[in-house]
Amino acid sequence: MTEKIQKLLRDSKAARWTALLIVSFTMFAGYYLADAMAPLQGMLEKQLGWNANEYGFFTSAYGWFNVFLFFLIIGGIILDKMGIRFTGVASAAVMVAGAAIKYWAVSTHSLDGVIIFGWKGQVMMAAIGYAIFGVGVEIAGVTVSKIIVKWFKGYEMAFAMGLQVSIARLGTGLAISTALPVSQIFGSVSVPLLFGLVLLSIGLIAIILYNIQDKKLDVTIKAANLANESFVEEEEFKSSDIFSILKNKGWWYIAILCVLFYSAVFPFLKYATNLMTNKFDVSDNWAGLIPGLLPFGTIIFTPIFGSIYDKKGKGATIMIIGSLIIMAVHLLFAIPFLNQTIIAFILMIILGIGFSLVPSAMWPSVPKIIPERQLGTAYSLIFYVQNWGLMGVPLLIGWVLDKWCIIAKVTNADGTTTTTYDYQIPMLIFAGFGLLALLFAYLLKVEDKKKGYGLETPNIQK
Repeated sequence: MTEKIQKLLRDSKAARWTALLIVSFTMFAGYYLADAMAPLQGMLEKQLGWNANEYGFFTSAYGWFNVFLFFLIIGGIILDKMGIRFTGVASAAVMVAGAAIKYWAVSTHSLDGVIIFGWKGQVMMAAIGYAIFGVGVEIAGVTVSKIIVKWFKGYEMAFAMGLQVSIARLGTGLAISTALPVSQIFGSVSVPLLFGLVLLSIGLIAIILYNIQDKKLDVTIKAANLANESFVEEEEFKSSDIFSILKNKGWWYIAILCVLFYSAVFPFLKYATNLMTNKFDVSDNWAGLIPGLLPFGTIIFTPIFGSIYDKKGKGATIMIIGSLIIMAVHLLFAIPFLNQTIIAFILMIILGIGFSLVPSAMWPSVPKIIPERQLGTAYSLIFYVQNWGLMGVPLLIGWVLDKWCIIAKVTNADGTTTTTYDYQIPMLIFAGFGLLALLFAYLLKVEDKKKGYGLETPNIQK
């Protein structure tokens, strides 16, 4: 009979929640910078002369290096081979570097008149900075997911993941709701990026501080393993584990559900402020506040739904309900006569609930399907698939808007141009992603019944 004679550091509630809060701040900073330019499409058009296609091109850059150069997959493998501490610091440093390039590109005049690969120099350099940042923030997200599994296995894992998502979404909400008014006050679109760069620098320091806590946890784990006579050391990650992950049908359903679900939300947020001004006639000063409700809603609901999953189970069912809500809300956004501001408020709140449901169950479900030694690679592969959507969908929506959705172009007294768009087609595209997400959430539930992964069972071990 095996007896656990030594407590692990993660058995201390204070220790595991402290570790979570430290790394969550880094993700808060990353999410702020990721969406700092989301409400600024109109101001970029007026102040810097960007059009919808250039904005879509810039936004799509987030996934360039992750998708085409496989940096995200490489990062996941590095995480499983080199460990949390090395990968955490490296990913945070890459975020800072990418943010610095992005800020420089938007704030400088040295790129005026420069053309790079057929695009304005300013647009291209901002996109390159965003692409570098995208590598860092995605690998950081994978690392933080593995950190939570390490500290909360057998405890409140879904609640912890939900809380981390909530803190990160607070960064998104802050960016979407404040970036535009702040830019208008200071007369420059670069100010929110500078603020994000400062936050990320602090986030890098936070990850370095976390490493001290992680070392202490490893010491207690090693001591407990040595004291446990029946302990068998887990195999180290091997390259062949990648194929093992890719052969897992349950993993594929989660990966496809992830890309469809997030493609229906994050690219939507990039255009949501513009949607508010074009369809709901909300003034520029307030247009970012309504989309800002969505991430603020997730701050409340994601931990709640995660706690339900921890205590009651029903993970696959939660994902089905969330996908259904996402699809329904986008369909309602597409209806032309539903153009009252109160409707926008209500739909955004409901979208926030749907946006909370799927992640609260999806991310904690991966460790039930994939062994812990493969988790970094498994998460990074999911993020890789997701990045195809985060890269391609904004580009698609920008192209659709320019091609089929322009209602009017007005030249202002100061010589700038204001373009009005009809967002019905983009909203139907987003609803289509929601419908497909619903299908794969159902297929995941069927697969769970066949394989007995335990997605419908509670996470907390009593």
